[in-house]
Amino acid sequence: MPAASTKAELLDICEKEFAKLTRTLDTIDGELALVPGPDGASIKDTVAHRAHWIDLYLSWVRAGRAGHEVQTPAPGYKWNQLKAYNAQLREAQAELSWGQARSELSDAHGRLMAFLTDEDDVSLYTPHLMPWMNNWTLGRWAEASGASHYRSANTYIRKLSRALATDR
Repeated sequence: MPAASTKAELLDICEKEFAKLTRTLDTIDGELALVPGPDGASIKDTVAHRAHWIDLYLSWVRAGRAGHEVQTPAPGYKWNQLKAYNAQLREAQAELSWGQARSELSDAHGRLMAFLTDEDDVSLYTPHLMPWMNNWTLGRWAEASGASHYRSANTYIRKLSRALATDR
């Protein structure tokens, strides 16, 4: 699927992918959501992870616009250390309930959509606006943190829920 190249396309794809993910999440009961998958991550962990990454993206934008140095993916971590970062994140989010994880994702999606709604095509699709952006635009980063993450979460959750259902 080609990346969005306008604000309208970005808003549309984020809403569509979030709606698909929400429909899948509505089929998951609280007990199943907490069962760890083969990699140790539960459906709840996956949902909480996606919420965190939206807020991480928004924090990069705020910091960059304030003129602060932005360390992606997070201070003290490089992109090749994502496995360690995500393990630390899972540990930090361990006490979240299924309801809290879903609420956090919904709230983070709302923040992302509010941010995107306030932006224009120039701010979203002009390359190199801030040093941390590499060759991607703010819109491309937003899509990766929103629609693309929703899509991959939906695929993973559907697969894991089928596998866990047969194991029960």
